[in-house]
Amino acid sequence: MSAQGLVASNLNLKPGQSLRVQGEVAPDAKSFVLNLGKDSDNLCLHFNPRFDAHGDSNTIVCNSKDGGAWGAEQREPAFPFQPGSIVEVFISFDKADLTVKLPDGYTFKFPNRLNLESISYMAADGDFKIKCLAFE
Repeated sequence: MSAQGLVASNLNLKPGQSLRVQGEVAPDAKSFVLNLGKDSDNLCLHFNPRFDAHGDSNTIVCNSKDGGAWGAEQREPAFPFQPGSIVEVFISFDKADLTVKLPDGYTFKFPNRLNLESISYMAADGDFKIKCLAFE
């Protein structure tokens, strides 16, 4: 993976707020990542759709990272991503968990394992080019 992605810090996303990420999936996409948290070692959400990477195909893998240590992976059954398409992902956040809304109306929750009270850091990486970032 190249580090061509976007990194934003000092976001100050509060519980009840959500982040809308719109981007373009590369035509030959293998995987992409959206990381949210306090910094690169403390992530309340590592969102990693894998088209064909790390032995997974068409699987969304989520995880958290606490003080540089990865938690337990959570895999989602839905995979509404196509290479070469524009996609929108909504991530809303509260004290208990993060809710991720995907393009086909599929929604899942991922626990806020770090009990973060605000999200200040976001990074995007892999085969995904961010077009628009909005707070709602």
